[in-house]
Amino acid sequence: MTQQNYTMLCDFYELTMGNGYFCAGLSGRVSYFDVFFRTVPDGGGFAIAAGLEQVAEYIRDLHFTEEDIEFLRGKGVFNEEFLDYLRRFRFTGDIWAVPEGTVVFPGEPIMTVRAPAIEAQFIETFVLLSINHQSLIATKANRIVRASEGRAVSEFGSRRAQGADGAIYGARASYIGGCAGTACTISDKLFGVPAGGTMAHSWVQMFDDEYEAFTTYCQIYPRAATLLVDTYDALRSGVPNAIRAFKEILLPQGITNCAIRFDSGDIAYLSRRARKMLDDAGLENCKIVASNSLDEYIIRDLLHQGACVDSFGVGERMITSKSDPVFGGVYKLAAIERDGQIVPRIKISENAAKITNPHFKKLWRLYDRASGKAEADLITVYDETVDDTKPLEIFDPDHTWKRKLMTSFTARPLQQQIFRNGELVYDLPELSDIRDYCMREVDSLWDEVTRFENPHNYYVDLSQKLWDIKHELLGSRRKD
Repeated sequence: MTQQNYTMLCDFYELTMGNGYFCAGLSGRVSYFDVFFRTVPDGGGFAIAAGLEQVAEYIRDLHFTEEDIEFLRGKGVFNEEFLDYLRRFRFTGDIWAVPEGTVVFPGEPIMTVRAPAIEAQFIETFVLLSINHQSLIATKANRIVRASEGRAVSEFGSRRAQGADGAIYGARASYIGGCAGTACTISDKLFGVPAGGTMAHSWVQMFDDEYEAFTTYCQIYPRAATLLVDTYDALRSGVPNAIRAFKEILLPQGITNCAIRFDSGDIAYLSRRARKMLDDAGLENCKIVASNSLDEYIIRDLLHQGACVDSFGVGERMITSKSDPVFGGVYKLAAIERDGQIVPRIKISENAAKITNPHFKKLWRLYDRASGKAEADLITVYDETVDDTKPLEIFDPDHTWKRKLMTSFTARPLQQQIFRNGELVYDLPELSDIRDYCMREVDSLWDEVTRFENPHNYYVDLSQKLWDIKHELLGSRRKD
């Protein structure tokens, strides 16, 4: 993929703060920023992290051109020495992140940036837009895939996406979330997301009659014949004409794999009737595909109503996460370095949910030894380890009177180092491997966490050391 220079894709205040740090002599102050989110979209029990590869590509190519410098000079607010500094600007810091496809929960540092203040501050906008967008779509796609109960789901949303990148990277994220493929051809070319598709209603309308449209298509694509049967009357003409075309064109060639698609109407009723018609005609191998403004709840209801659907195409409600279209990830300062020591920083708010967790931290996942299921996550200070040979008490952060005693568990650190001293040190995995990893991650959760309504509150706790640091800072700031 040809990487466009997105260096200037930043909020203007990243540049004014950078200029300010430079003029105040703070440009080299090493700072720690966390990326985390506060609520799971759609009231779900978990989210799926995605977008890391695009962040890595952006940071690896980060540089200002002379055209960029001239544009900024024209704004009339930047110090000339700062503009000269931007000519040599590169990212020289460290980044840790959870791998793409990881199941994540609110408040967890899914990415940590350690870098000189200007560098760490500057990358905020692109980091957030990439992780927020793709994590949102991957999370929504996984909900829809789980609702389909093992039936393939394809992403059909390019024409309703918010811009070209929304379509391209949305298809990538939906594949991470579990979709089988996409209608977006360029996402196949760039990332290997399998692209597929058949016909629109216009194909059928282009011919003098529906039967001719179907037979022509079967002749051209005998081994990939999916016929759209609801252009006119699905049960009176569409399905019968499809059956006739299959029998006359495909069966004489020994081809029994074919499909019909419904894009409107009462899909539960139509698919049940069509299944009987196909079976009665000896076309038991013919599959039924459904599309038309689907989401996890509609798919779940269709299956509960006995819909005979083998796969789904989902468009606008996936590619835009229409029911809850904002992920809400944030980028907050957690610590600075002074005289070689890490000094924690905290943001306080009257809204308790917006009070940040300070310090340079590690994120751990605790698994039950017997079941292998994820039981809780623990956030510690960077220099702590979790001793999984001793019992550990975990508190529910929203209900501190609720606690869980872990007696037989294994602890796994979730973040991996991505950049060291500005160099990419992480082997970016293949997209198919990310998708497989994501499926394993979701399988590691209890059903109570994955249900759509009123999911179980997964425990994410702070270590005692981190809790003490946080509350000491809260107390000192109250005195100020």
